[in-house]
Amino acid sequence: MAPPRLVIRTTREADWREVRALRLEMLRDTPLAFLETLEHAETVEEAVWRQRARRGETAGQTSVVAIEDGRWVGHMGGYIPDAATGPMLVGVYVAPDRRGDAAGVTRALLDEVERWAAGHGSTLRLEVHEDNPRARRFYEKLGFVLTGRTSTYPLDPGGLELEMIKRLDDAPRR
Repeated sequence: MAPPRLVIRTTREADWREVRALRLEMLRDTPLAFLETLEHAETVEEAVWRQRARRGETAGQTSVVAIEDGRWVGHMGGYIPDAATGPMLVGVYVAPDRRGDAAGVTRALLDEVERWAAGHGSTLRLEVHEDNPRARRFYEKLGFVLTGRTSTYPLDPGGLELEMIKRLDDAPRR
């Protein structure tokens, strides 16, 4: 049996159906990790999904997906909230059966987002919910460290988002 073929690429408007399906999968798997509820995402109109899919084609933001033998198995996004903050990693998801170092999906996605982010700053930031220790360990393994800054998680059940940062000195370059 041939090994699965992994493609990492940015999204485009024509991908809106796949972007929607993956987002719903993300929200079902780890609802606490995203600032949107499944109930809300299920009501979003096509025009909004098309706009979300275009993030991969829009300056100042990126949307990167992992596709393995035609199946969408992961996503990472990035945007620049403001000049002082610099690039922010968002929308991180890898399908449960494709997680871990052996699969290579996570590192491939992060490499691509880091390439993009390195063009916009020297660090990459993210926020992780305080009640998501698995994600926090994952980010630490990839070189992110806690900054000590927090923000309020806006959805129920509430809690805090913990800011983490990674220096991009050694980020892969295009």
